[in-house]
Formats: sequence, C-alpha cells, structure tokens
Amino acid sequence: MNFLQHNLWLILFLVWGIPLSWFRSKFRELVYQTESWTINIKPLFMKELKALFGNAFPENRKYKKLRNSYRTYLAIYLLLFLLYFNLKSEAQSSNSDTMNKISVGSTIPSFTSNDQNGQPFDIHSVLGKKNLVIYFYPKDDSPGCTKEACSFRDQFEVFAEADAVIIGVSSQSVKSHKEFAEKYRLNYTLLSDEADVLRKLFGVPANLFGLIPGRVTYIVNKEGKVVYIFNSQIKAEQHVEEALKILKKKA
Repeated sequence: MNFLQHNLWLILFLVWGIPLSWFRSKFRELVYQTESWTINIKPLFMKELKALFGNAFPENRKYKKLRNSYRTYLAIYLLLFLLYFNLKSEAQSSNSDTMNKISVGSTIPSFTSNDQNGQPFDIHSVLGKKNLVIYFYPKDDSPGCTKEACSFRDQFEVFAEADAVIIGVSSQSVKSHKEFAEKYRLNYTLLSDEADVLRKLFGVPANLFGLIPGRVTYIVNKEGKVVYIFNSQIKAEQHVEEALKILKKKA
C-alpha cells in the first residue's frame, strides 16, 4: 500500500503512457508512410502535428480513427501532468500550514468567520466556556453532508447536555449556508470559509488527489485543547457518533 501511495503518479503516467505510445507509433507510421520502428525516434514533428490537429487524409478512415484516439490519450496524459504539477505546487505552498496542522493535544487557533446569518462568529465567544465540536464538511446540500448535518441537528439536545457547541465549516457562501440551514432546520452555527482560511489554519487534509475538501471533526475541551479527531469522507454520520462517544467519556 505504501508503495502504491508513494508512486501513484508514476504508475498513472506509465499505465496511461503505454497505449499513448502505441497510438503515437501507429499514427507516425501512417503519416510518414513507413513501417519502420525508427520513425518513432526521429525528430520529425511538423507533419505529425499538422496531421494530429488537422485533417491530412480526409478519405482515410484508419487515419481518422488513429488521430482521434491519439488526441484523446494525449489530452488525458497532458491533463494528468497539469494536475500533478498543480497539486505539487499547492502542497509546496502549503508546507508552512501543514507543519502547524492541528492534532490531538493542540490548542485550537483564534479565528473569526461569518455564520449563516452573516454575523461575525469569534471562537473566543465559546472557547473556555463550552466543549466544542468543530466539523469541516465538503459542500452544502450534497447527500453525505446533508446526512451529517441533519444527524448533528437530531442530536443537538444530547450535545447540549454534554455542554458542547456544534460548529460546521465549509467553503460555501453565507447565502448558501443560510439556505442550507433553513431547508433542513439546522439549529447550530455554520461558518462560511470561502477562502479556505480555516481549513488551512487547521490543516484539514483533502481527498481524491486534493480535489475534494476533507470531512474532519475536531472535539475540543473547555481548555481549548483538541482531544479527538475523526477523519472520514464516506462515513458522514459516524462523525456524530464519534463526537458523542468522546464527549460522554469526558463527562
């Protein structure tokens, strides 16, 4: 598993490069009218490019089929490269943030963000007074996030008995949060984090090569210390179960 994780991009490039190389080889042979394999190592490009992006042999069905397949595989290969370098750049630029990633035992940082009513919410208004359940979720009104949000709503009184405040955080706007809260009668605070300031502040990891914002819940005691972290993208409702389990242990 570690080998796959560490070499995932290399494997993707190699796997996708095999059919790409085959299509390019056959395409070059057709364009340059040769069956010699040496055409693949010759520095000839202009005719190949014109045939790839034009219509050099309009009556030749084999040419059109090869050209379209070559285009498709090449486009996806280039997309993989762009995605890889983009994610690599983001990882490098956020090194300072990930070094300060919130973990169990960390003191949560100070922050202020607008809630679903457009009002500034300062964490110090509850820090040191209540236990905190701060959960980051990907998107308002998506299936998993709706289940999670409604599950927190349904257990609101149980959290209150544990002297805990629920705070949901995602990157949607105040308006989106307002509509989400009203649609499902959510009875707790939702914070708008449009610039991902809070995600970076907490060091919340993303999923699927950084394409999907992570779903992570932090349990914070009255001293402002993180006592538990639950990270699961697919087990949305289990975030509520885990939070209650930890709070009951601390009671």
